[in-house]
Amino acid sequence: MSFSFKRILPHILVLIGFVVLSLAYFSPVLQGKKIFQSDIMHYIGMAQQQKDFAQATGEETYWTNSAFGGMPTYQLGAQYPHNYIKKLDLALRFIPRPADYLFLYFLGFYILLLSLKVDFKLSALGALAFGFSTYLIIILGVGHNAKAHAIAYMPMVLAGIILTFRKKYILGFLLTVVALGLEIVANHFQMTYYLLFLVIILGIVYLIDAYRKQVLPHFFKSVGLLTIAALLAVGLNATNLMATQEYAKESTRGKSELTIKSDGSEKEVTTGLDKDYITEYSYGLAETFNLFIPRFMGGGNTEDIGKNSETYKTYVTMGASPIEALDLAKNAPMYWGNQPIVEAPAYVGAVILFLFVLGLFLVKGRLKWWLVAGTVFSLLLSYGKTEPFSFITNFFIDNVPLYDKFRAVTSIQVLLELCIPVLGIFALVRLFNEFEKEEHKLKALKYSVAITGGLCVVFLLFKSVFFDFESFRDQGIPDMLVKALIEDRKSLFNTDTIRSLVLVLLSAGAIYLFLKKKLSQNLVVVAFAVLIIFDLVVVDKKYVNNEDFVSAIKVDRPYQPNAADKEILKDKGHYRVLDMSTQGQRQPARAAYFHNSLFGYHAAKLGRYNDLMEFHIYNNNMNVLNMLNTKYIIAEDQGQIFPYDNPDANGNAWFVSELEELPSANEEIKALGSLDTKNKAVLTYSSNEVFDNSLQTTPTKVIGKLKFKVDSTASIKLKEFKPNYFKYESNNANNGFAVFSEIYYKDGWNAYIDGDLKPHIRVNYVLRGMEIPAGKHTIEFKFEPQVVETGSKIALASSAIFGVLLLLGVFFQFKKKKEV
Repeated sequence: MSFSFKRILPHILVLIGFVVLSLAYFSPVLQGKKIFQSDIMHYIGMAQQQKDFAQATGEETYWTNSAFGGMPTYQLGAQYPHNYIKKLDLALRFIPRPADYLFLYFLGFYILLLSLKVDFKLSALGALAFGFSTYLIIILGVGHNAKAHAIAYMPMVLAGIILTFRKKYILGFLLTVVALGLEIVANHFQMTYYLLFLVIILGIVYLIDAYRKQVLPHFFKSVGLLTIAALLAVGLNATNLMATQEYAKESTRGKSELTIKSDGSEKEVTTGLDKDYITEYSYGLAETFNLFIPRFMGGGNTEDIGKNSETYKTYVTMGASPIEALDLAKNAPMYWGNQPIVEAPAYVGAVILFLFVLGLFLVKGRLKWWLVAGTVFSLLLSYGKTEPFSFITNFFIDNVPLYDKFRAVTSIQVLLELCIPVLGIFALVRLFNEFEKEEHKLKALKYSVAITGGLCVVFLLFKSVFFDFESFRDQGIPDMLVKALIEDRKSLFNTDTIRSLVLVLLSAGAIYLFLKKKLSQNLVVVAFAVLIIFDLVVVDKKYVNNEDFVSAIKVDRPYQPNAADKEILKDKGHYRVLDMSTQGQRQPARAAYFHNSLFGYHAAKLGRYNDLMEFHIYNNNMNVLNMLNTKYIIAEDQGQIFPYDNPDANGNAWFVSELEELPSANEEIKALGSLDTKNKAVLTYSSNEVFDNSLQTTPTKVIGKLKFKVDSTASIKLKEFKPNYFKYESNNANNGFAVFSEIYYKDGWNAYIDGDLKPHIRVNYVLRGMEIPAGKHTIEFKFEPQVVETGSKIALASSAIFGVLLLLGVFFQFKKKKEV
């Protein structure tokens, strides 16, 4: 069997084109520059300690003390043994970031369309429509890299599933394992969870189709193969998944034991996030049209509307200088929707949406119903708390497993951003083939123009009837300025509505000329490539462009030590820092870059520590700050930043004279408000089992309290420390109970006294406590997460199994082709 280079040459050229386009859009990467992403800046601050540890020791630490008092690094880029699927992912992302993610967008969607038997030219066209979709570019601009990463692999996962249902069992199975393995590697479980919904919808549509065609055995065979593929993909990522599952229970995504809020009011007890938090970002009904008209609702929170705007003129009238007015006009609050923050509209494209509508009339069968159902499902859930569809989101939060673990319901629109281009490209597939009569195609074209173009005309004529263009953010702004803002919002509305109308008419014109045999099929493809790139890239460049790139060193080292940092860093001991400066508040992960900070930036903090922040740390409760060994507070006075040395910090460990049980977590966290943490510790009934078993040398328990004798000679001192290791030496004439100013985390931290493993418990809501026998002893805490060891073994076994299956699959494929 001879190898046909000619057959694969078009695909090679397409992939080269994708690389060129990706680098062209993010061209500053060719000069060694990097895009400044706010979220990545925060991540760098959070991960610096573990990075320094790895460079110094060559080992990985799965615990960091640099942020939120201490937390696992499972969601901070931890590297795990035998994670070979990650190596494949890195190989695919061979061009500089963020061009690598844009390339993955193109690649994944191209493979999806090829799996649907679309020719390479239209597959490449669809990849452009998907990859340049405004939302997918915007998330790269702000640093949602993990989200972009996961979205990029979604189409590839669907391609593997579709190939399997097309009876390409071997290829479909292998692609599903690899693609789903890569999807999980991206480590954005919210996107993977949303993908599952689209897969379920696909499965339901294919099941109905299989029943009608009486091919149910094939359907269930495919499902069986795909189930095995999914298990294998999970196995390849076993360590990360198992560690994340373990951590999630203890994080803000898990169930809280508290039934009260910090203000004393009753708290809704949930197994996940608070409902208001989940739906804080909910799409408005009118915002739906942002998908078709980019600045339908003004665009982003701030827009550059220039010198010719009414806003600029009004600022000048109000007394601002031309320079001041121009600066203000460059950041005009144009967005008039109800979401808290919108960087840019989630614009899918007028051209591809026109093709999507055309596809509603031309495309038939299960593919159409899957894509339409996925689009509608995505849109309805993105409305969140918006009436009249809030009941749908409430139902999912209350009844669908894991739905309450994720926030920002608008993110589910990634599904429609995937579905719309697929159906749009299939409209062209149906247009080019001979299955439909020309009369039917012309009729579909007329209906599509009437719907999309007519919508634009209606908005232009009746915009003031439908909308008032006012925002809740306008409150407190002078009436004169509000009127100017409204006029500028209307101007953007008109401009972009006319723009979409023109693009619809140009798209329709190209199709009409093809049907009248005035344009060839290839010229139509070229015309739509030009229209789609112009349509999307012009909008994309308004929000993510070369100005977002800076020198690499500014991205790699985004924080520079100030005078307070330098002074504190002279202290080589182990302590915590509270940054109360304006700079620290603007950059919450900044202190973590240099110190062991009480603050940080993370979407899933430890739940109990988050409670402690809300109840006490934000209120500057010194009892709590002292027990956390907050030795330094970075303060600010009239713009001058300085370190305040806190002499009352409890230190790294201390013996207490009394340990008291309290009836609930509510009582425990409230008690910290006035607790003398240097002499007393509290715990709750939730620790009873460990409490009783650990204090074996104490003969009696006095009505929920244990008394310990502490004399002036008793001491416990920290002798050695690393992020994942602490060594103390104690000297006490009596049996005592020590409190350690380190965050308690049951799954991984082991305590040893003179080399023997001993139990320790949680006290003071978040800290570690342990009984120490009389005499001199060495106490060690080691972070030894069993989940990493177990997960790594599973990942290694899964990789070996997949390697064997891959070789067998390739062998049988070649054997089959040879027989044919």
